[in-house]
Amino acid sequence: MSKEKPMEHFVVSGLVLNEKEAKVTIKELQDKPGIAGFIFTPLAEVNINVDMIIQSSSEHGRNDITFTVEGKDLEAVKRVMGKVKETLGAQEVVYDADMAKVSLVGAGMQSHPGVAARMFSALGKKGINIDLISTSEIKISCVVKRDKGSEAARAIHEEFKLEKEEEIE
Repeated sequence: MSKEKPMEHFVVSGLVLNEKEAKVTIKELQDKPGIAGFIFTPLAEVNINVDMIIQSSSEHGRNDITFTVEGKDLEAVKRVMGKVKETLGAQEVVYDADMAKVSLVGAGMQSHPGVAARMFSALGKKGINIDLISTSEIKISCVVKRDKGSEAARAIHEEFKLEKEEEIE
């Protein structure tokens, strides 16, 4: 009789930590077609890579858009967002350069119930608050405060018994 590896070894293949993330939130934008394109086109034109993008549900015809960028790009983002805020009439733009992103990577995670729940529970047990969550078929990412990044990576590493961690420089 052969001893099989638990399914998680096939589903979860690695963990990536980036402790140099920044978060940008544009508050109280008009909820109408074309706004997101108007925000992200000038960022692309100055070669700023936007990672996670989260839009809140519309309330009273307005919503918030939050996204992450590499910390090194934050000053350039601020210049672009100053123009965007003025043109769009957004209430404010809030910046947080003190973020880290930890990502669990693996093929087919979306079709295996419980992977995200285990990741979030592992962070919760350590008292680590999740600021943003993004998922895809191959990755679950959580943005946390930078000073909790390493601890978050260790908690997830332990939960899934991973062999190694990668850190983005």
